[in-house]
Amino acid sequence: MPEPSPSPDARGKFLLPVVGLLVLALLVGAGATMWLGGSLADGPAVGGSFSLLDGDGKRVTDRDLRGKYALVYFGYTFCPDVCPTTLNQVSEALDRLGTKAGQVRPVFITIDPARDTPAVMKQYVSAFTPRLLPLTGSDAEIADVARKFRVYYAPHRTGDQPGDYTMDHSSVLYLMGPEGKFLAPLRADAPARELAENLSKQLK
Repeated sequence: MPEPSPSPDARGKFLLPVVGLLVLALLVGAGATMWLGGSLADGPAVGGSFSLLDGDGKRVTDRDLRGKYALVYFGYTFCPDVCPTTLNQVSEALDRLGTKAGQVRPVFITIDPARDTPAVMKQYVSAFTPRLLPLTGSDAEIADVARKFRVYYAPHRTGDQPGDYTMDHSSVLYLMGPEGKFLAPLRADAPARELAENLSKQLK
């Protein structure tokens, strides 16, 4: 006796994961094209001009970072685990670099400007390393710099109050050269030893 054909609901439940996988594949492909800027010959289209506020409320632009390698990370101070773990690894990696650490300026740019004021950012980064430069700005300024660095971020509501949210975001360390050009993405989840080794290979 033939088995009954699946109901429309059952077919829908089966197709959803398949469709989801297809969409994911398309997004990955699109992300790769965006990351590479459409042309390997032109180099990755990552980074660009920006104007943000440091922990003292002073304007900092991309040109202020010239002359040193910049290790840029996007996150937020209310981040429960990934951001503080990454910043700890960055701090330890710089310690491992020894005298070479003077060539690198670590930069922490918030993707939650509503809560991360200059004062909040200044206090937060003080727990990691005095080398770390905190940067924040208006919603529009953060959206602009995030777009230029190909950073994904979005709020995730956790309650009914205005402050009841976390931030979903991509987690990558961007190594920029002394002239402001993008050199390489580095794993944000890499242990300090590996991060220091990868940085050392890039430094002249």
